[in-house]
Amino acid sequence: MTVHLEVADGVGTLRLDRPPMNALDVATQDRLKELAEEATRREDVRAVVLYGGEKVFAAGADIKEMQAMDHTAMVLRARALQDSFTAVARIPKPVVAAVTGYALGGGCELALCADYRIAGENARLGQPEILLGLIPGAGGTQRLSRLIGPSKAKDLIFTGRQVKADEALALGLVDRVVPAAEVYEQARAWAAKLAQGPALALRAAKESIDTGLETDIETGLAVERNWFAGLFATEDRERGMRSFVQEGPGKAKFL
Repeated sequence: MTVHLEVADGVGTLRLDRPPMNALDVATQDRLKELAEEATRREDVRAVVLYGGEKVFAAGADIKEMQAMDHTAMVLRARALQDSFTAVARIPKPVVAAVTGYALGGGCELALCADYRIAGENARLGQPEILLGLIPGAGGTQRLSRLIGPSKAKDLIFTGRQVKADEALALGLVDRVVPAAEVYEQARAWAAKLAQGPALALRAAKESIDTGLETDIETGLAVERNWFAGLFATEDRERGMRSFVQEGPGKAKFL
């Protein structure tokens, strides 16, 4: 298998495993969707790490495979390509990308599906599809512009240039830069901390933010309002407020 889901202590690691560069061929895309949906369903997965290994996150699509496709073939495939990445973006739990080495094209688009991105000092990110006479097709034109703004996104997409970790941090493309050897450890620590949190409230926060970014503010406020009120029916809310009153802030345990 080219993608694995490993679960320990509430954290699921979705690991790409297609040496040497984790090229995202059709089989890998389909497997990614399958495991993202599994991570969504599993109650023992409370947070997720996206990881490509110590040397590379994902260098992009399998160009040799794509070269053999004509227009008809890609018309049939393009939706499935997007759906595999959307399945990751819609995991209703905190998701962090642990980026080492190259995260280009589809690799960058996969990192964009996470809620938070931790990059190694050796990371290189970009959307080089324009250099192939193409545009990003797995959500890059949409998620990148929402994350860093349209002008910066257009610069990266129009030029196809790669950015090093420090520039990616300045652009807001990644959220933290650490030594390459510490990337997975720090990403897992981020996920593990949230895996101890109130699962329904985290889901509500993620859905409210993501929906708000995709719609008008009135709709976003309605989603927030409904989730906010609904959480008053949960045991986690009772536990959190009781702990606050009796012990002070930040001491509630939700597991």
